Amino acid sequence: MHKNEIDIITLGCSKNLVDAERLMHQLELAGYRCVHDSETPKGEIAVINTCGFIGDAKEESINTILQFAERKTHKHLRKLYVMGCLSERYLHELEAEIPEVDKWYGKFDFMHLIDDLKAQPKSEEGCGYKRTLTTPKHYTYIKISEGCNRFCSYCAIPLITGRHTSRPMEEILDEVQWLVGQGVKEFNVIAQDLSSYGLDLYKEHRLPELIDRMAQIDGVHWIRLHYAYPTDFPNELLEVMARHPNVCKYLDIALQHCSDHVLQLMRRHITRAEQDALLTRIRARVPNICIRTTLLVGHPGETEEDFEELKQWVHEMRFDRMGAFAYSDEEGTYANLHYKDDIPQDIKDRRVAEIMAIQQDISGELMRQKEGKTMEVVIDREEPDYYIGRTQFDSPEVDCEVLIDKEHTLQIGDFYPIRIIRTEEFDLYGTLGKEEDLC
Repeated sequence: MHKNEIDIITLGCSKNLVDAERLMHQLELAGYRCVHDSETPKGEIAVINTCGFIGDAKEESINTILQFAERKTHKHLRKLYVMGCLSERYLHELEAEIPEVDKWYGKFDFMHLIDDLKAQPKSEEGCGYKRTLTTPKHYTYIKISEGCNRFCSYCAIPLITGRHTSRPMEEILDEVQWLVGQGVKEFNVIAQDLSSYGLDLYKEHRLPELIDRMAQIDGVHWIRLHYAYPTDFPNELLEVMARHPNVCKYLDIALQHCSDHVLQLMRRHITRAEQDALLTRIRARVPNICIRTTLLVGHPGETEEDFEELKQWVHEMRFDRMGAFAYSDEEGTYANLHYKDDIPQDIKDRRVAEIMAIQQDISGELMRQKEGKTMEVVIDREEPDYYIGRTQFDSPEVDCEVLIDKEHTLQIGDFYPIRIIRTEEFDLYGTLGKEEDLC
């Protein structure tokens, strides 16, 4: 056990990661050494930042807490604290079930840990958004809002995070400017619902303006957008994406399904025709855009006919990136209260496997089309045989990577023209190319 050392373990999405980084910064100002996601935790204190989205995520969070509780029981840990979405939702149940935890915090009160440790951080201007980056120094995540007003039938997020709350635009832009000063070049903009940014603060959509202003900050090389909502999508955003070369031609937009029957059961407030029209509009205004989406199968009431329609739709839409997950019956959601979870788990799992097999073939075809092209690639890390990088069409950790030969010396965090020489199912292979050949 290392004195004055705190292990911080972050589970779940990148929004949680931003919270952990803010906490780490304050703890370090107070004199603690913080270690993030260590494979061999040795600190005297541990903080677990939990996820409570669906069953698998909740199980992972609980198992992690129990592992650290056992370490504390065996005197390998002095203090154990838990924060995040799981404890926000199940605080009292968890307190009763896992007494080894010294204190539980929710999604929004985790900064009280500073006071509970009797820590005294040094005063620092702008410390509200400053944080200790756990990502490679050239990229990070920018959280522009919390919460969600959509209340889709299956989703517990509004029950955990509350209603949609936008951060002030000037504060976000100040944070981006500060991060540029720290060496960050790539900004992954995240929210539970990007499409609604600004509606609460400014009574109108302000995402297009925010991204437009971000793109004009010197040093911002890439901006990438995560988790837009198709209903009431701000079409002006497409003009911003088309106008600024540093706004990646990449949009993460969760569509969930295509069957009108299922979309209605899900309370998505959109039809297949409206979704298809939106996709057509996006692709027309931003040519060669990479669209990432997520689908949900096995929702109560989804018939085999609905699922067959979904499979055909995936064939037709040819998404660049796509994930799928099985319906999880979450306490307190509309689906949990009003529908019967009547589709057996084996059928849900089969549907996930079938839909992902279709996407795997599509992804392979789209990847092969990149052979011979020269693309701008950022270098994320170096491994023994290759430099590992990404194109503007690839988000960190979730999308494919580019493996680049070591014929030339490349610098981590820099951008290079890379000629793609071959492809595999989920990876591209390349060599240093010429600037004039960039596509």
